[in-house]
Amino acid sequence: MLNTLLITGTDTEAGKTVLTTALAAYWQKYYPQRRWGIMKPIQSGTGDREWYQKLFVLEQSAEEITPLYFQAPLAPPIAAARENRRVDLALVWQALSKLRSQRDFVLVEALGGLGSPITEELTVADLAGEWRLPTVLVVPVRLGAIAQAVANVALARQSRINLKGIVLNCVQPRTDAEIADWTPFQLIQSLTNTPVLGCLPYLDNLTDLDKLAQIASDLDWETLTLENDLN
Repeated sequence: MLNTLLITGTDTEAGKTVLTTALAAYWQKYYPQRRWGIMKPIQSGTGDREWYQKLFVLEQSAEEITPLYFQAPLAPPIAAARENRRVDLALVWQALSKLRSQRDFVLVEALGGLGSPITEELTVADLAGEWRLPTVLVVPVRLGAIAQAVANVALARQSRINLKGIVLNCVQPRTDAEIADWTPFQLIQSLTNTPVLGCLPYLDNLTDLDKLAQIASDLDWETLTLENDLN
């Protein structure tokens, strides 16, 4: 059963938090009887962990949501060095394994982009591949998105990531014509041999959980093979 999903992106601000929040809202609304959890395994500076704590009743401590937290909003190896600490991935894996054993489904939001550094030697892509986490890639709808999608899927393949699909995200208001011109589904799928699961519209209110759940329900869950696992 697919009980864990890693949400990564082509870069920072691609829309990982938007998708993770939408998926959490979906679970909360449509599967209230199931236990789900959320992780931001490594965080530098204030941000996503606090957002999830504010928006959802998670029954998770701050350390269970984010096992590794650094004060400075910098890449983890740099932020850790400023605190004379190291990036202890064993601690993160232990926390993730425990949460997966306790919950029906766990959403894991990666930091930065797929090529972002986690340690002096490893990137997000390296870790996703080594830990064999089912993964979705968020690609922002903008000029150049096709090249970003192709390059990141190539990196995912090189790192042997279990990439389940691509989700497009409108980080700004976009017309249907702009979406079709900048992120044509069929062309991206053809070039990457990876399914495009859908496109998130621009949202100016990320606290409307009903709206987020509805948007998440419009994604191609059958391709993700999650829906079949739940029923």
